[in-house]
Amino acid sequence: MSPWGAALALLLAALVLLGLWARRRGRRQKRAVGAETQRAARSRDDCGEEGAGGGPADPLRARREPLPGGCRLICKPSALAQCLLRALRRSAALETGPRSWLSGPHLQTLCHFVLPVGAGPELAREHLQLTDDGLVALDWVVGPCPRGRRVTSSGALPAVLLVIPNAWGRLTRNVLGLCLLALERGYYPVIFHRRGHHGCPLATPRLQPIGDPSDLKEAVTYIRFRHPSAPLFAVSEGSGSVLLLSYLGECGSSSYVTGAACISPVLRCREWFEAGLPWAYERGFLLHQKIALSRYATALEDTVDMGKLFRSRSLREFEETLFCHTKSFPISWDTYWDHNDPLRDVDEAAVPVLCICSADDPVRGPPDRTLPTELFRSNPYFFLLLSRHGGHCGFLRPEPLPAWSHEVVLEYFRDLTEFFRMEERMKGLSRRRASFLGGRRRWGSLQKREASPASSLELFSWKRSYTR
Repeated sequence: MSPWGAALALLLAALVLLGLWARRRGRRQKRAVGAETQRAARSRDDCGEEGAGGGPADPLRARREPLPGGCRLICKPSALAQCLLRALRRSAALETGPRSWLSGPHLQTLCHFVLPVGAGPELAREHLQLTDDGLVALDWVVGPCPRGRRVTSSGALPAVLLVIPNAWGRLTRNVLGLCLLALERGYYPVIFHRRGHHGCPLATPRLQPIGDPSDLKEAVTYIRFRHPSAPLFAVSEGSGSVLLLSYLGECGSSSYVTGAACISPVLRCREWFEAGLPWAYERGFLLHQKIALSRYATALEDTVDMGKLFRSRSLREFEETLFCHTKSFPISWDTYWDHNDPLRDVDEAAVPVLCICSADDPVRGPPDRTLPTELFRSNPYFFLLLSRHGGHCGFLRPEPLPAWSHEVVLEYFRDLTEFFRMEERMKGLSRRRASFLGGRRRWGSLQKREASPASSLELFSWKRSYTR
């Protein structure tokens, strides 16, 4: 770990402890979280209590027991929702013991962000040159290869797992732990780094805004070129979910992604910046960004007022100075979020997305103000797994077990693959049956059946929407 990283870790820990001692915001937040949890427990709108068909024989309505560990699944009823709910009820990853000292939200968050990463995986870095001559980095996880490595699907190529870290560019313990676990389960993980993040050179005086997916599109195209036949899954951490959701919304059904997951996503991003984080977290993340950009002060001085940038006292002021108040092309705060809000094109997303959140997240805030539950109840592609504890991107378990969110994400991708395989099998059987019956009918009646190309799509109780 670099001296700057060690100093930042110690300073962040000191700031958090000082903030917790000076400002007692926890009680008010706990009351809000408790009220939301009670209201959510009484709600009958989530898919655990409301069946897809609404009838008395619906298995989702008949079985109302909570998920293991006190978790809840909030989604719109569908065939995929039933499959996911059954898998979560059988999942051993959600089985947690009695609450211990490790369950505190601040401790889980600090362990995730502050502790050194330790021995991580073996990475092979590639620098990808973009159309505007900028550079992004792709870290391919190549080792260590454990014994008894599993395979994601029988007889198929290893699936590629695209991992998007948080928007601050910090590679955390949980991201590396997810990559190691995915490598053990037979995936081929690759970590995407934005311009100027984590040692990636800044070749042009331009940084990537938090919700601009243009660089990610080129990276995904390159990954697809390298592995044209392998399934592609994507997972993001924290504020990195803004980039992933923006990409899925803009690309629609052309995203090349089979399934996606967001761990502790920031969904109402503009309100998150404007409301501000608790004092200690705000100062810690702000200091990390200032240290990271200090090495590019000379390269960016022609486009950004670096003096004003380093005098920023909040994340909003920092973001606004860096991307809105530029010297070449200044824009307003409203215009910036018109192009960077993660949910601006959410109706165009055609990929199942699982969001794993905790009710005690101290960085995101109380779920009743920060989680758009109406999105999960109305959009069949979005699923919210809400746990009682876990902090921000923590979800830790006693060592040496990895974070339980990693297990759930990889099990979700496995179940998603099996679900699509079963749907394709049923689709093939239906086509063969239709062909057999059609051969026994008159030619005129067969022509009438073939005149409706969309008839095969109606065979699915859950299907991809081709929006673009």
